[in-house]
Amino acid sequence: MFLYNLTLQRATGISYAIHGNFSGTKQQEIVVSRGKILELLRPDPNTGKVHTLLTVEVFGVICSLMAFRLTGGTKDYIVVGSDSGRIVILEYQPSKNVFEKIHQETFGKSGCRRIVPGQYLAVDPKGRAVMITIGTLVVPFYVRNINK
Repeated sequence: MFLYNLTLQRATGISYAIHGNFSGTKQQEIVVSRGKILELLRPDPNTGKVHTLLTVEVFGVICSLMAFRLTGGTKDYIVVGSDSGRIVILEYQPSKNVFEKIHQETFGKSGCRRIVPGQYLAVDPKGRAVMITIGTLVVPFYVRNINK
């Protein structure tokens, strides 16, 4: 016997939205968070419609979402803070049509707690650092270098 969790109707309200060049094709894309669903959208300038490129359901609640670009880079990365007490840096792979996990950092226990950072994210415009905070505590800067 196997247990399987399936959501019958997806959430429709957008919690967070960010824009950037996630596929590296010099086109603007939008990443939206709908509770526990992360969705990549691309607007079509000819028709004015928005097309869904990828929809991923995460096993948790997305608490924060931010885009950043490394210095000298051509594509943007996604920083996701969740109720699991972690932040994850994701990269969109257009050839596989998936979000690939680049880095994962754990800050505390699971659940939306007051003492676990991840509620607010701030990114240096030049892509040098990410700051993770909560309302009452500031966690120091973390310098991010992704070397491939």
